[in-house]
Amino acid sequence: MTPTQFPGRVAIPPLPTVLGAFNIAPAEEARSLLLSCLHSLRWAERVAAHRPYPTVDALLAASDEAAYDLTPTDLSEALAGETLPVLPDGAHSAAHMAMDAAHAAYEARFGHAFVICLDGLPAGEALDHALAGIRSRLTNDPEDERVVAAEELRRLARQRLVTSLRGVGHRATSPHGTAPGA
Repeated sequence: MTPTQFPGRVAIPPLPTVLGAFNIAPAEEARSLLLSCLHSLRWAERVAAHRPYPTVDALLAASDEAAYDLTPTDLSEALAGETLPVLPDGAHSAAHMAMDAAHAAYEARFGHAFVICLDGLPAGEALDHALAGIRSRLTNDPEDERVVAAEELRRLARQRLVTSLRGVGHRATSPHGTAPGA
């Protein structure tokens, strides 16, 4: 029984959650948070417009759906807002030089920043994974690479959204019930 079913007792409303705060935030505030996750105005507006979300999983599903529907223009907008993946603390200068050189070759070939989601990888493997990814993707033709980059952006948006929700002091969970990256 809930507290409202007991005569003479006052129902205690649930504590606000990060998702609840996102659901009731002014549209501009929600779009701003979303744009920090993926630099596509259309994506951010679409995800914000479908609030309220009953669960984090529902929000992540809406994020995925909106990311799958990015037009070539939306994708270009999102890619223009991206920067080189952050190398783990303690990476040697040689690693920075290798990443910078690979990224320069990537940008020259494809005209946008290299994007890769490193969610769930141990910090010690992130650099090797990023370098291997950029080197292998340099062999893609431009259209195939846009498809790969769009998928990486979708994964990044999802990771950043979960991180944003968790960063406010609550732990958001992945669809598997665990904190992403944990």
